[in-house]
Amino acid sequence: MAGLLVNRGNNYWKWLVPLLFWTILLGGITGCSNTEEDTSIHTATEVGEHIKQTVKLEEMKQGDLTKLQKLYQIAPEEVEDFVLFTASSNVEADELLVLKLKDINQIDVVKEKVQKRIEAQTVKFRDYRPIEYHLVEKHVWRVKDQFILFAVSEKNDQIKRAFEEFFQ
Repeated sequence: MAGLLVNRGNNYWKWLVPLLFWTILLGGITGCSNTEEDTSIHTATEVGEHIKQTVKLEEMKQGDLTKLQKLYQIAPEEVEDFVLFTASSNVEADELLVLKLKDINQIDVVKEKVQKRIEAQTVKFRDYRPIEYHLVEKHVWRVKDQFILFAVSEKNDQIKRAFEEFFQ
Protein backbone atom coordinates (compact mmCIF):
# COMPACT_ATOMS: atom_id res chain seq x y z
CA MET A 1 0.00 0.00 0.00
CA ALA A 2 2.85 2.36 0.79
CA GLY A 3 4.28 1.66 -2.66
CA LEU A 4 1.03 2.78 -4.29
CA LEU A 5 1.11 6.14 -2.45
CA VAL A 6 4.69 6.75 -3.49
CA ASN A 7 3.89 5.96 -7.14
CA ARG A 8 0.89 8.24 -7.10
CA GLY A 9 3.05 10.96 -5.60
CA ASN A 10 5.66 10.56 -8.34
CA ASN A 11 2.99 10.90 -11.06
CA TYR A 12 1.73 14.04 -9.37
CA TRP A 13 5.18 15.63 -9.42
CA LYS A 14 5.80 14.48 -13.00
CA TRP A 15 2.84 16.65 -14.10
CA LEU A 16 3.16 19.50 -11.63
CA VAL A 17 6.78 20.45 -12.27
CA PRO A 18 6.44 20.84 -16.08
CA LEU A 19 3.11 22.63 -15.64
CA LEU A 20 4.66 25.13 -13.22
CA PHE A 21 7.70 25.55 -15.50
CA TRP A 22 5.58 26.38 -18.57
CA THR A 23 3.26 28.66 -16.59
CA ILE A 24 6.19 30.69 -15.27
CA LEU A 25 7.90 30.76 -18.68
CA LEU A 26 4.77 31.90 -20.54
CA GLY A 27 3.97 34.45 -17.84
CA GLY A 28 7.48 35.88 -18.11
CA ILE A 29 7.36 36.06 -21.89
CA THR A 30 3.93 37.68 -21.89
CA GLY A 31 4.87 40.14 -19.17
CA CYS A 32 8.07 41.21 -20.88
CA SER A 33 6.70 41.57 -24.39
CA ASN A 34 5.39 45.10 -24.24
CA THR A 35 4.56 46.11 -27.79
CA GLU A 36 3.27 49.55 -26.79
CA GLU A 37 5.28 52.21 -28.56
CA ASP A 38 6.31 55.41 -26.84
CA THR A 39 4.17 57.91 -28.75
CA SER A 40 5.82 60.93 -27.13
CA ILE A 41 8.70 60.68 -29.60
CA HIS A 42 6.39 61.40 -32.54
CA THR A 43 4.96 64.68 -33.79
CA ALA A 44 1.58 65.55 -35.25
CA THR A 45 3.44 66.53 -38.40
CA GLU A 46 4.73 62.95 -38.75
CA VAL A 47 1.24 61.57 -38.23
CA GLY A 48 -0.19 64.04 -40.75
CA GLU A 49 2.47 63.15 -43.31
CA HIS A 50 1.67 59.46 -42.91
CA ILE A 51 -2.03 60.16 -43.46
CA LYS A 52 -1.22 62.39 -46.44
CA GLN A 53 0.88 59.62 -48.03
CA THR A 54 -1.89 57.08 -47.48
CA VAL A 55 -4.90 59.22 -48.38
CA LYS A 56 -4.89 61.72 -51.22
CA LEU A 57 -5.59 65.16 -49.76
CA GLU A 58 -4.59 67.30 -52.74
CA GLU A 59 -8.03 68.95 -52.89
CA MET A 60 -7.52 70.30 -49.37
CA LYS A 61 -5.37 73.22 -48.25
CA GLN A 62 -3.10 73.27 -45.23
CA GLY A 63 -4.08 75.53 -42.36
CA ASP A 64 -1.91 77.47 -39.96
CA LEU A 65 -2.13 78.52 -36.31
CA THR A 66 -4.47 81.41 -37.15
CA LYS A 67 -6.86 79.00 -38.89
CA LEU A 68 -6.66 76.56 -35.94
CA GLN A 69 -7.62 79.32 -33.53
CA LYS A 70 -10.38 80.64 -35.79
CA LEU A 71 -12.04 77.27 -36.42
CA TYR A 72 -11.53 75.56 -33.06
CA GLN A 73 -10.56 78.28 -30.55
CA ILE A 74 -7.56 76.16 -29.58
CA ALA A 75 -4.76 78.25 -28.10
CA PRO A 76 -1.13 77.70 -29.12
CA GLU A 77 -0.16 76.86 -25.54
CA GLU A 78 -2.56 73.88 -25.56
CA VAL A 79 -0.82 72.05 -28.39
CA GLU A 80 2.71 70.85 -28.91
CA ASP A 81 2.22 70.32 -32.63
CA PHE A 82 -0.65 70.13 -35.11
CA VAL A 83 -1.60 69.53 -38.72
CA LEU A 84 -4.73 71.08 -40.18
CA PHE A 85 -6.21 70.63 -43.63
CA THR A 86 -9.48 72.24 -44.69
CA ALA A 87 -11.60 72.24 -47.81
CA SER A 88 -10.47 74.64 -50.49
CA SER A 89 -14.02 76.02 -50.67
CA ASN A 90 -16.32 77.12 -47.85
CA VAL A 91 -19.18 75.12 -49.40
CA GLU A 92 -17.38 71.86 -48.60
CA ALA A 93 -17.08 70.33 -45.15
CA ASP A 94 -13.80 68.41 -45.51
CA GLU A 95 -11.40 68.85 -42.59
CA LEU A 96 -8.50 66.95 -41.13
CA LEU A 97 -7.01 67.89 -37.77
CA VAL A 98 -4.20 66.05 -36.00
CA LEU A 99 -3.17 67.49 -32.64
CA LYS A 100 -0.45 66.57 -30.23
CA LEU A 101 -1.44 68.03 -26.90
CA LYS A 102 1.07 69.36 -24.41
CA ASP A 103 -1.08 68.04 -21.55
CA ILE A 104 -3.03 64.80 -21.98
CA ASN A 105 -5.51 66.12 -19.40
CA GLN A 106 -6.71 68.67 -22.00
CA ILE A 107 -8.40 66.02 -24.16
CA ASP A 108 -11.88 66.76 -22.81
CA VAL A 109 -11.41 70.52 -23.23
CA VAL A 110 -10.28 70.08 -26.83
CA LYS A 111 -13.12 67.65 -27.50
CA GLU A 112 -15.61 70.32 -26.39
CA LYS A 113 -14.01 72.83 -28.75
CA VAL A 114 -14.14 70.40 -31.66
CA GLN A 115 -17.76 69.60 -30.76
CA LYS A 116 -18.59 73.31 -31.09
CA ARG A 117 -17.03 73.24 -34.56
CA ILE A 118 -19.16 70.20 -35.46
CA GLU A 119 -22.29 72.00 -34.25
CA ALA A 120 -21.44 75.11 -36.29
CA GLN A 121 -20.83 73.02 -39.42
CA THR A 122 -24.05 71.08 -38.82
CA VAL A 123 -26.06 74.30 -38.74
CA LYS A 124 -24.24 75.60 -41.80
CA PHE A 125 -24.79 72.54 -43.98
CA ARG A 126 -28.01 70.91 -42.69
CA ASP A 127 -30.43 72.58 -45.08
CA TYR A 128 -27.97 74.04 -47.57
CA ARG A 129 -25.72 71.09 -48.54
CA PRO A 130 -27.15 67.72 -47.39
CA ILE A 131 -24.18 65.70 -48.68
CA GLU A 132 -21.72 67.85 -46.73
CA TYR A 133 -24.03 67.69 -43.70
CA HIS A 134 -23.87 63.89 -43.88
CA LEU A 135 -20.05 64.04 -43.87
CA VAL A 136 -20.08 66.23 -40.76
CA GLU A 137 -22.44 63.82 -39.03
CA LYS A 138 -20.16 60.88 -39.88
CA HIS A 139 -16.97 62.57 -38.63
CA VAL A 140 -14.07 60.64 -37.09
CA TRP A 141 -12.75 61.30 -33.59
CA ARG A 142 -9.82 59.25 -32.32
CA VAL A 143 -7.44 59.64 -29.39
CA LYS A 144 -4.10 57.88 -29.00
CA ASP A 145 -2.30 59.02 -25.86
CA GLN A 146 -1.76 62.77 -26.40
CA PHE A 147 -2.70 62.64 -30.10
CA ILE A 148 -6.14 63.57 -31.39
CA LEU A 149 -7.55 62.93 -34.84
CA PHE A 150 -10.63 64.74 -36.11
CA ALA A 151 -11.69 64.19 -39.70
CA VAL A 152 -14.64 65.08 -41.90
CA SER A 153 -14.27 63.43 -45.27
CA GLU A 154 -15.59 60.85 -47.69
CA LYS A 155 -12.31 59.07 -46.92
CA ASN A 156 -12.91 58.79 -43.16
CA ASP A 157 -12.23 55.04 -43.07
CA GLN A 158 -8.89 55.45 -44.85
CA ILE A 159 -7.90 58.38 -42.63
CA LYS A 160 -8.83 56.50 -39.46
CA ARG A 161 -6.90 53.42 -40.59
CA ALA A 162 -3.80 55.49 -41.50
CA PHE A 163 -3.90 57.17 -38.08
CA GLU A 164 -4.13 53.84 -36.27
CA GLU A 165 -1.46 52.21 -38.48
CA PHE A 166 0.99 54.99 -37.68
CA PHE A 167 1.13 53.92 -34.04
CA GLN A 168 1.52 50.20 -34.72
